[in-house]
Amino acid sequence: MSDELGARVWVVPGGRVPFPAHGPEPAFTGFDQLCVLNAGDREVEVTLDLYYEDAEPVGPYRVLVGARRIRHVRINDLVDPEAIRLDRPYGCVLRSPVPVVVQFLRQDTRLPGVVALTGTIAYPA
Repeated sequence: MSDELGARVWVVPGGRVPFPAHGPEPAFTGFDQLCVLNAGDREVEVTLDLYYEDAEPVGPYRVLVGARRIRHVRINDLVDPEAIRLDRPYGCVLRSPVPVVVQFLRQDTRLPGVVALTGTIAYPA
């Protein structure tokens, strides 16, 4: 039953890694993050493709998610095949060979003394 939780394709259309940050690193680093839940019985490799307003798509970025585990993927940390462009709008498509569940989180620390954290479920396509 747990192998059937989620979807194989997830979409985050409104990404934008907040930059610059104010406050001590790493606690006050602004970020976009995906939390991927793999409730299935085998490790999976998910792929991410990023789409920009003014450039060709970049990807796939490859991420392993263990069986019956979650994996937090900071968009800021993705560098292969190309480092993520900070403070630029992007959309993200995550693909998985088995159903997973994806949540999107953002920590915005661009204003001195303010930490804004928001989260939402990604769109299952």
